[in-house]
Amino acid sequence: MPHLTRRGLSTLLASSALSLAPLPQAWAQAPQQKPAKFAFEDVQRRARELAAAPYAPSPPLPDAIQKLDYDAWRDIRFKPDRTALNGSPFRLQTFHLGHLYRRPVTVNVIREGLAMPIPYAAGLFEYGRSKFEKPLPVNLGFAGFRLHYALNDPRIFDEALAFLGANAFRLLGRGQRYGLLALGLAVNPGMESEDIPQFIEFWVETPEANAERCTFYALLDSESVTGAYHFEFTPGIDSMIDVSATLHPRRTIHKLGLAPLSSMFLTGENDRRILSDWRPELHDSDGLLVNTGAGEWLWRPLRNPAKQEISSFVDRDVKGFGLLQRDRTFEHYQDLELSYEVRPSYWVEPREGWGEGRIDLIEAPAKDDSQNNVLAAWIPNAPVETGKPINLAWRITASLDMRRLSPNGRAIATFQTPPRAFGSSAPVLPGSRRFIVDFAGGELRYFQTQPELVDIVPSTTSGEITRSFVQVNPQTGGFRAAFDVQLAPGQSTDLRVFLRTGTRALTETWTFPWRSE
Repeated sequence: MPHLTRRGLSTLLASSALSLAPLPQAWAQAPQQKPAKFAFEDVQRRARELAAAPYAPSPPLPDAIQKLDYDAWRDIRFKPDRTALNGSPFRLQTFHLGHLYRRPVTVNVIREGLAMPIPYAAGLFEYGRSKFEKPLPVNLGFAGFRLHYALNDPRIFDEALAFLGANAFRLLGRGQRYGLLALGLAVNPGMESEDIPQFIEFWVETPEANAERCTFYALLDSESVTGAYHFEFTPGIDSMIDVSATLHPRRTIHKLGLAPLSSMFLTGENDRRILSDWRPELHDSDGLLVNTGAGEWLWRPLRNPAKQEISSFVDRDVKGFGLLQRDRTFEHYQDLELSYEVRPSYWVEPREGWGEGRIDLIEAPAKDDSQNNVLAAWIPNAPVETGKPINLAWRITASLDMRRLSPNGRAIATFQTPPRAFGSSAPVLPGSRRFIVDFAGGELRYFQTQPELVDIVPSTTSGEITRSFVQVNPQTGGFRAAFDVQLAPGQSTDLRVFLRTGTRALTETWTFPWRSE
């Protein structure tokens, strides 16, 4: 899986120039018909036609654009007084091309049913230290766009949504800071044959004066697939974006990742492989949460492995999944500028049944926090074949508090240690490890007065559980579960643990892969 930088992915396809040739004389004399209103069906038709034609990469950008480094590109700022969608609760601004963003996109605004592209103009931007000797063409296009909304203060239009880089986008709710990414599609993720699709054109509906949401469409293209996307963005305390897509495969795709999420995990309390940074923890997300089709809740803490690893969760009609940031304690990050404790969690809810498949969690090694090294996506079992359209829909919610999702207790921290008595330095058997999981929430506080009613249920797919115990954790209002596993050196296993009373589960199921040394 290629690393996704914190400044985004690279973008796509050149915009086609508008034809300004005069109409033939006979046409000029003919009665003029009112043009049909632009609709999502127009994007679907474009995607269908595009899939039938050979893939065409965009031509190179002017040299002046290609030479922009990160600092020079970042110095180019959109002028706030040139925003679009004025008169509505939203404001639209575009991103300038340059640095990593060298694949132009066209951004159209739809007013009264008519779609008109926003032409590139030097007057849209403040260039700072970046200077261009020659004027750039009006059909240059942009790197992407963003929507502003009075998210945190009725007087201030904050950036609430951004599409920048390939098919990546980010959304924010109130009090949140950008962290992980959502993607429109992943093609062969984690494989050498990975193909990164690009959004090449957008159409943004002009919202009404009292609108609570903004509707827009996007056209996606790559060597493997084209797609028409319909988005409904609703900002708020927990912002939501509803996505529906029609995909047209250009060729057979071995592994199609639907509703992908991409994040960064460098180091945390459960994974101390990287110890060179002064900050105790560095991650945009600390775990994958899955609500299976059978109603089970699974929590998988994230890792920063020494080599790429893929964990799969086989399911049918999955109810939801997401990359969550559960740790909201500033002292665990100690970063005054980047504010990891307010990075949002993204939760994906499929619309209608997605059938049989699996969630793949891909974790790649990262050396610093500039790389997105984690990707989660739904992989359908159904084959992806040329000429067979795929229709699907889902919702993404961005939130700081996902406790409402899982009704039972939640795993809030994971630790590892040699399996010995606390304070002891006695040697341990090779291939042995102790895992400690803090559970809190749900009914756990209720049972703290009678902890004997709470049982720990650990399991392993290989080796054996040699000891387990559970104790009240007064600091969290929950319980601390611990178990020791013994495994032959060099072997791998999948671990699971949850708490129950009688036959009733009190918590979600914590799961974690482990390889003994």
